[in-house]
Amino acid sequence: DGAAKTIVFQFQCVTWKLEKLLSNLPYDDLDISEEVKEQVDLVRTQLRRAAEKYGFMISKMPSYELSQSLAQEISQVLGKPANGLQKQNSCPENLSELDSIPVNNGRKSCSTTGAGSRLERTRSIPTSSEVSLSNVTEPENKEISERKSLSEVKKTEAIVIPEDFLCPISLELMRDPVIVATGQTYERSYIQRWIDCGNVTCPKTQQKLQHLTLTPNYVLRSLITQWCIDHNIEQPTGLTNGKIKKSDGSFRDVTGDIAAIETLVRKLSSRSIEERRAAVAEIRSLSKRSTDNRILIAEAGAIPVLVNLLTSEDVLTQDNAVTAILNLSIYENNKGLIMLAGAIPSIVQVLRAGTMEARENAAATLFSLSLADENKIIIGASGAIPALVELLQNGSPRGKKDAATALFNLCIYQGNKGRAIRAGIITALLKMLTDSSKSMVDEALTIMSVLASHQEAKVAIVKASTIPVLIDLLRTGLPRNKENAAAIFTCIVQEGC
Repeated sequence: DGAAKTIVFQFQCVTWKLEKLLSNLPYDDLDISEEVKEQVDLVRTQLRRAAEKYGFMISKMPSYELSQSLAQEISQVLGKPANGLQKQNSCPENLSELDSIPVNNGRKSCSTTGAGSRLERTRSIPTSSEVSLSNVTEPENKEISERKSLSEVKKTEAIVIPEDFLCPISLELMRDPVIVATGQTYERSYIQRWIDCGNVTCPKTQQKLQHLTLTPNYVLRSLITQWCIDHNIEQPTGLTNGKIKKSDGSFRDVTGDIAAIETLVRKLSSRSIEERRAAVAEIRSLSKRSTDNRILIAEAGAIPVLVNLLTSEDVLTQDNAVTAILNLSIYENNKGLIMLAGAIPSIVQVLRAGTMEARENAAATLFSLSLADENKIIIGASGAIPALVELLQNGSPRGKKDAATALFNLCIYQGNKGRAIRAGIITALLKMLTDSSKSMVDEALTIMSVLASHQEAKVAIVKASTIPVLIDLLRTGLPRNKENAAAIFTCIVQEGC
């Protein structure tokens, strides 16, 4: 056990140092493409998550030295002798020491900021999807520092989640732990997804599962509940012993609902087109009604099946499937399950070739999923942006609204701006600004203000003869339009905006 803990600790140290080094790369001085920057940002996001998750563990453990061979490998990568790494081979004893880890030439690194912390000041655009998404908060008008104050570090250190309470797959506190045939315990939704993908081995031990029955671990669930109470931590929301916790703290028995929903989920895989169509329509309806239903539907394993139905040749089935996924995505915990099910390529296909209603809801789903910063990167790389721009140009009024909302949110991430520009978004926005109905001037200006900091956007805005239109808006537009038009002008004329 001691050797295993040492190895785990060493990997956590490497994670920290990789995140630290990547965050200080001089991107502007390197001749690398936006795609490469995007991949680095994605890696940094994952490393930062891991560093934050295990930061309290590292700060409470002794500073083990990395093995000599690992130190030599690091030296080779950095091009420096092992004895010149200046304690690079040992972890800092406190999170606050991260900012003093030396980098090349002995210079101290600057404070780090993740991809999400460079969000530009923008306004949120209301969407008109089946489930209202208009209450989403806008990015704050300041950078979010990743460095934690001493008091925050101490608070994190004070509460250490027992390792047995974490799901081996998600590494998150379990809310519905279940036991598989090997005796290992997992969060139900994650192990169910593992099995639904056709795996018949235990993720942790790699042993073959003799059966696929998932047995609730009531003892562990009780221990987690008691631990949450003892440490004044809000217990994980969701299904517990056939009951769902209400906002007032009481529990509602949903045993009957569970049985009905599980029956519907089984029908989603029926050989009968009519039965599948009826089941997915009912799940769409249920998912629209309440958060409880969204929890229960996801717990029943519906998400992977609904993702499969996105490629159905039956138009009604496809329409209802994408709308059901949209509704389910409103519940925060379901976003990860939808991404885990590999939904993005199928959603993008619906966005390209589905009915207008399906395309509208596909765009709204992409917006909902893109609220997580790492998903912005994944969605942008999936080919969704050209399809959204096409919908923005040629969609229905609601489709244009949904496309604008999704594009606005995706383009907050720098790597997606170039994709949108190359897909012709500036021409589409200019058309919206000059449309006689003036129905989407606000949306067009807001998106353009987000894009204007990108060099390709500046060139495209000037080439598209957008300047006279912006001048006219400065003279006659509403106060909000004038503000956005002025912001666009400022970015165009300033270097490094």
